[in-house]
Amino acid sequence: MKQEKSTIESRIKAFFTAYEKRYADALAGSIDVEATAAAFAEEFIEANPFGVHAGRNDEELRKVIPKGMEFYREIGTKSMEVGNLSITTLDPLHYLAKVHWRATYRQKDKDDLLIEFDVIYFLQDIGQKLKIFAYITGDERGVMKEHGLID
Repeated sequence: MKQEKSTIESRIKAFFTAYEKRYADALAGSIDVEATAAAFAEEFIEANPFGVHAGRNDEELRKVIPKGMEFYREIGTKSMEVGNLSITTLDPLHYLAKVHWRATYRQKDKDDLLIEFDVIYFLQDIGQKLKIFAYITGDERGVMKEHGLID
């Protein structure tokens, strides 16, 4: 089932707009755990400079989501916005989305801090539902340490 390029690009943009909004809502204290979990496939892969990790979309994920958002609030995260989005069609059901995130952090006794970074997401489109089945990140904790957000 091949989709027109503009249709799938619109759907992927809407997917990340909703992802960004859920992040903003969570930073404001309203975490939609189910909608956040629904963005992921039943099983998914994370790759970062420290290795590759497999995850399941299960109750454990639903327990981790609020803890993760609490961590971001505690370190002063004010916003997480999509700065740019590029989409590559891999085949009629699979897409690569490179998201350039712009994160703003509140710093004690300093101006707000902007950190920009890219995350590469692999999406699958089954039954007109986009799901993240893999993503690649950089050394997020290292950047946070470098800027004094965490020890």
